[in-house]
Amino acid sequence: MLLADYNRDKDRVTIEETFGRLVDFMKGLDAEDHRAAQEGLSEDEYAIFCLLQKENISKADREKAKLASRELLESLHKLVARRERWTEKEQTQAEVEVLILDNLCAKLPTPPFSAAEKEAAAKRVYEHVWQQSTAGAF
Repeated sequence: MLLADYNRDKDRVTIEETFGRLVDFMKGLDAEDHRAAQEGLSEDEYAIFCLLQKENISKADREKAKLASRELLESLHKLVARRERWTEKEQTQAEVEVLILDNLCAKLPTPPFSAAEKEAAAKRVYEHVWQQSTAGAF
């Protein structure tokens, strides 16, 4: 009985401490980080996901767009890591553009995304990746 009471108090304290750390962590996140965390995405994945946004899509299609964001970012990191100063070379720029377009055409659901919407999203993502790369953030 005494041991059970001790363990119960110990668990309560641990839970309260953990909750307090979680609250502090959440307060420390800025609005974008908070939204990314709510979506279950990293900050970089969330940035791409935002570029793919489409209003009034189903929850399932939204999840597919999240998955497309994750997979695209992973593919981009692999490609860009193998290409030195890719933003300065037309051939590597084209490789990145094709990777983005091919990935989005394959991974974003049709419908609700039309071919034109996928192409527009690919352009937005390319511009974002190019800007991040030239700033040294990608």
